[in-house]
Amino acid sequence: MELKIAAMVLKELGHTTRLDIYKTLVKAGRQGLPVGELQQHLAIPASTLSHHLSSLISVSLVRQERQGRTLFCHACYDNLAALIAFLTEECCADEYARLVLCHHRRKNDC
Repeated sequence: MELKIAAMVLKELGHTTRLDIYKTLVKAGRQGLPVGELQQHLAIPASTLSHHLSSLISVSLVRQERQGRTLFCHACYDNLAALIAFLTEECCADEYARLVLCHHRRKNDC
């Protein structure tokens, strides 16, 4: 994931309602939730839910799928994993580099 894309995704998750929607969908699992059930669970107006879902869909964190007359919302787990990987890919890299350098210096009496 590129920095610019990660920033856009994090921006959308930076709103409490959108974060609550996303966490609810992640918790629901791969089967997702019908929009009506999601709305009831969060106790927010349909127009508010629709607005925030559009934002999450625009950064590919959520997808919708119609099954008969019911519209389901699903968390896009691959994109969640990509965001987590982006945030952690260099975790402690500088610390590791310092340890290697320090070990190398001690080994060579520097």
